[in-house]
Order: sequence, then C-alpha cells, then structure tokens
Amino acid sequence: MSKVRVLVGTRKGAFILSSDGKRKKWNVSGPHFGGWEIYHFKGSPADPNRLYASQSNAWFGQIIQRSDDAGQTWEPMGNQFTYDGGPQTHLWYDGTPHPWEFKRVWNLEPSPTDPDAVYAGVEDAALFRTTDGGRNWREMTGLRGHGSAPSWQPGAGGLCLHTIVQDAADPKLLFGAISAAGVFRSADGGVSWQPANRGLHSESIPDPDAEVGHCVHRIAMHPARLGVLFMQKHWDVMRSDNGGDSWHEISGDLPTDFGFTIGIHAHEPQTVYVVPIKSDSEHYPPEGKLRVYRSRSGGNEWEPLGKGLPHSDCYVNVLRSAMAVDQLDQCGIYFGTTGGQVYGSADAGDSWTPIVRDLPAVLSVEVQTLR
Repeated sequence: MSKVRVLVGTRKGAFILSSDGKRKKWNVSGPHFGGWEIYHFKGSPADPNRLYASQSNAWFGQIIQRSDDAGQTWEPMGNQFTYDGGPQTHLWYDGTPHPWEFKRVWNLEPSPTDPDAVYAGVEDAALFRTTDGGRNWREMTGLRGHGSAPSWQPGAGGLCLHTIVQDAADPKLLFGAISAAGVFRSADGGVSWQPANRGLHSESIPDPDAEVGHCVHRIAMHPARLGVLFMQKHWDVMRSDNGGDSWHEISGDLPTDFGFTIGIHAHEPQTVYVVPIKSDSEHYPPEGKLRVYRSRSGGNEWEPLGKGLPHSDCYVNVLRSAMAVDQLDQCGIYFGTTGGQVYGSADAGDSWTPIVRDLPAVLSVEVQTLR
C-alpha cells in the first residue's frame, strides 16, 4: 500500500508526519533539531530515504542537515555559503547601497534524478548548488551577477530566493522567485538568467510596470503542462501560459487577492489552490474564517473550501512554503499555519482534518508519496 510522509519545518524544529494511503491515522516524529528554525525541509525525489533540512539559528548560523534513513539519524553537511564575485551591493529599503550578506537558506530543491544534487536559494538572494549531497556548496553566480541585481530590494521578509522550480523533463530549465525582485528563468541549469515578469504590476515601485522589482510570494508549475506557471504575488494571483514570457491576472472572484502560497493538484493541471489573507498589513483570513480556495479552471472562478476548518475567530497565516500536494490517485493537500496546525485533505480539498495541532509556527510543508 502507498504511504505518505509530510515533512514540516517550524520555528522550533522539524517534524515528520507519516500515514498509509488512507491518510486517516498519522504518526508524528519530532521535533528534530528542537529549538532551531527549519526554514525548509524536503526529501529527494530520487531516493525516498534522503532528506535535507535547512537549520538556522541567530546565534549559531546556518547548517544543512542530511538524513539517509528517512529521518532516523542526521548528519550536518558543509556550510560553504560564500558569495563568489558578482555585484558588491544591492539597494536597501531607503534606496541606499547595502552589502550582500549571507543570512540563511530559504529553499532546498533536490534533483529529480540525483539524490546528491541540490539547489539552494538563500538570503541575500543567490543560488547555490551541491553535487555531493551537501558537503560542498558553490554559488551559481549568474543569478546574482545579473545586470539588474544591484537594484534589487528586500521585501518585508528579506531579500530572499525563496522558491526554485525545476522542470523534471528538462532539468536545465529552472525558475527562481525572489522577494522583492521577481521571477527569473534559466535554460542552462542556473548558469545564466533572464527576468520573466512581463505583465506584473506593482504600485509600490517607482515604475509599476517594470520587469524587475516585483514582490513575488510563490510560483508553481505542473509537470504535465510545461510552460504553464501560477503565481501568488504581493496582491494578485497570476498565470503564465508561455513559460514566464508574460503573465495575466486570474484573481477573479477571490475575497482578496493577497496571500503567500499557491499549489496545483497532482493530476489536474488546471486545479489550483490558494489561501487568501486579508491584506498586506493584516496577515490573517478574511473575517477570521480559514478557507482554502480552489479553481478547477486555471483561475478566475474560485470556490471556498472550509469543511473541517475553523469558521470563526481564526487569525493564523499560511506562509509561502507551507502548502504541499501528494501524488496519490485521490490527491491529498496539506498546509500548515503560524498557529502550529497542520491540516490535511485526502479528497482534493473537499474536506479537511487537523493532522497535528500546537506545533511551533509552521514555515514549510513538503510531502513524499511512497509507493
């Protein structure tokens, strides 16, 4: 029987939630690295026992942890996140130059075919890669060396490369999302990059139609429809049908188009999920009602999904990396909140149950489908 493993990174450790294909009873393992912030926790598609975790602490810095036995034991990997050339400053909130400074790893993206190959997106925004399972890391300087990089400015969460999307059919095709610079695309495995933001509009920047400078919160792509991407932006839910060459808005009848995360159904490339938040200053669900919204048409027409979720007095947030989708025939959706709840749906969002409560604030949720 198939199994599901949900990997949860929180403000105070990592947790592993395991179940069979019915997804009714769950085992909880953790906290792993208790007391440490786990910004991202993800498994290798090429090896179900290989797990990677981004472990961060204000006093002791950044560590990449690796497990080769599905989280039973862990080994700290190398921490050579040293910027290698490229521009020496970027712009700060007030427009003054600010030195590039490594702070933490936001995103780990393992190769779909090689368990030892992993991309890492970091703050300040840069791309690193390992080919030896995390022991050594090298900056892919083409991203930070892009001509627009000196003009990048941080979003509220920092200047971070928070999302890396890799095309399983063509591993050299990469997309990266940076807050607050926008989406960048590489056709050569991260060596060179081009902005992919035409059609985005942001009133908060001097040129609202500029191709660089937009605060993108999350992007997602379904492997069955290469070139179709979905985006949750700082205001606006967007879609591209041409690999990021241009974008158009699909917010439609959402109660608010502000949010952080976005996900795609495993078997229905036109079925998309978002979690609307009231505003950029009020990071909680509209009217205190926690709802996931689903579109079965690729956007514009949305339906609220709230069966099993709090109907009142709920003021949690769902962060950009805190939603994941399993690959089972009856697709499962999972998300975590800043209140420490992890909710799961075994019926594509029609109904929800809390898998676990009272964790530390959830930073990331990833899922492994084990057949």
